[in-house]
Amino acid sequence: MLKLLLLLLLPSWSSALLRVALRRLDPVRSQLRAQGLLEDFLKDHRPDMFNRRYAQCFPPGTPSLSLGRSREKLYNFMDAQYYGEISLGTPEQNFSVIFDTGSADLWVPSSYCVSQACALHRSFRAFESDSFHHDGRKFGIHYGSGHLLGVMGRDTLKIAGLTVLNQEFGESVYEPGFTFVNAKFDGVLGLGYQSLAEILGNPVFDNMIAQKIVDEPVFSFYLSRRTSTSNPEGELLLGGKDDTLYTGPINWIPLSAKGYWQIKMERYGSDPYVLVLVLVLTRLSWFWSSVAVQGVSSFCPRGCQAIVDTGTSLIAGPTSEILSLQQLIGATPTGIGEFVMDCGRLSSLPHVTFVLGGMEYTLTSELYVRKEIFGSRELCFSGFEAIDIISPEGPLWILGDVFLTEYYSIFDKGLDRVGFARAKHPAE
Repeated sequence: MLKLLLLLLLPSWSSALLRVALRRLDPVRSQLRAQGLLEDFLKDHRPDMFNRRYAQCFPPGTPSLSLGRSREKLYNFMDAQYYGEISLGTPEQNFSVIFDTGSADLWVPSSYCVSQACALHRSFRAFESDSFHHDGRKFGIHYGSGHLLGVMGRDTLKIAGLTVLNQEFGESVYEPGFTFVNAKFDGVLGLGYQSLAEILGNPVFDNMIAQKIVDEPVFSFYLSRRTSTSNPEGELLLGGKDDTLYTGPINWIPLSAKGYWQIKMERYGSDPYVLVLVLVLTRLSWFWSSVAVQGVSSFCPRGCQAIVDTGTSLIAGPTSEILSLQQLIGATPTGIGEFVMDCGRLSSLPHVTFVLGGMEYTLTSELYVRKEIFGSRELCFSGFEAIDIISPEGPLWILGDVFLTEYYSIFDKGLDRVGFARAKHPAE
């Protein structure tokens, strides 16, 4: 077992498992809808804007700020839901962050930030920290609604009561768009590989491994379906996994690329004419029956790449296939890029099954449909969205929280693999 091997090789490692409580909050999209602002916002930030590289590198008014590197990232913070607490500096300054496997940088707002979003969130005051080390280099992270710009520094980071020394992080001085104004989080803590990072230096989890803070080079996520007093809203476990939060065996899938937590959709079945079944839609009759199959549709016949991304709540895929999927599940497009569904027909809708590592992962309509209360009405929205992202390995799918809520996810940096097991949820 990896844990035993590491303990034998590195007897000085601690046995600490860091439990970070995660809060489940309404995503920005839901907040904007409740305020009657969503339609105007999406008109100003069309869906295709979130999927294209901007030619304009800097926002108006910052022409003199030069960046070392800038690269487009997979952020969809309009729909992000799960946040936790960290602290930076001496004495401690507290921040709420997204623990995001789709990025590798740690950043929080700077007290020198000029954006409206910074004024509404907690900001880092470097001049009040006795352990802060000024770096002076600048960084930029590309978002669909513009660039986040900032400067780099190093300071003491605390997570779940344990300390990471000399952690590189970014202080944002410009936060673009309306999304950050409404967001409940202050910043982002990336858990991807170092090759994704815009901030030079080791990502947080790499430093935790190097400083022997964690028992294993492994972290895991449990995301709840609903908030209750007896059930955690979510939990990030740094240094291992919690066997009480999942059931059954773990299916380990090797990474196909080390940047994002990227995996390959593998072949399924022995029939030589069946290539790769990534999504299998099974249409059932109006009366529930696991046998009454009326037809099967499959996607990604030549195989696909998928990113396991805790920073995105939805499941995303190439536009052509997502549009076909929306049609098959009975989702109707709106004028602002969302897909609505008839809440009264959910029990008759098809299942969607992902085949990963030779195993099937099935979502019923109750799991892939997002429900929101708007006034006195219940609205139902598809949990799938179209994003066209091309990688050297081919088009990318994103497995966000719609998927990860049902399956406990384990991220193993020691062996470069992702594990899935069915999450335990209390009876509802």
